[in-house]
Amino acid sequence: MIVDGINVVRELLKNCKVVDKIIAFDSPNVELNNVLDKARGMGIKVEVLPKEKFFSNFTSQQGIVAFIPNFKYCELSDILVVSKNKSSKAFIVILDGIEDPHNLGAIIRTCECAGVDGIIIPKNRAVDVNATVFKTSAGAAIHTKIAMVTNINSAIETLKKAGVWVYGLEAGEKSIYN
Repeated sequence: MIVDGINVVRELLKNCKVVDKIIAFDSPNVELNNVLDKARGMGIKVEVLPKEKFFSNFTSQQGIVAFIPNFKYCELSDILVVSKNKSSKAFIVILDGIEDPHNLGAIIRTCECAGVDGIIIPKNRAVDVNATVFKTSAGAAIHTKIAMVTNINSAIETLKKAGVWVYGLEAGEKSIYN
């Protein structure tokens, strides 16, 4: 998978050792060069291209791309372990039918900020965690446990059996804040 954007690449380098290669354009940008220096220091292959060649091959607006393996989902049981090992109640978000990768990325980013234990998404009729999701999440997808399940109803039953209270929300006319 190819992900782009300086914040995403920085988060990958900070928290993950799965970057295979980074390509960037030759730039005087100090922030970009700091990221490239860190990658080199970690032993990651870095290729710097002339600006024209970079932009003829990549659509990144920030001039940097990273090659990483496809996203690895966790199991529902992994999320339950996180929930059981903390002092507060479980906080798990179940998403159904999210088809826009920008929406999923924004939700992941929000969940990371809110301290969610994990996110559950369905295998079918929903977007996968892809490069667009990574970029939109600003790297939060690296930190958040995400399980992909075949059946949401079965996942809910598993959560209930584990003692997790399940609440549902649906889009409607009224605000939840009123």
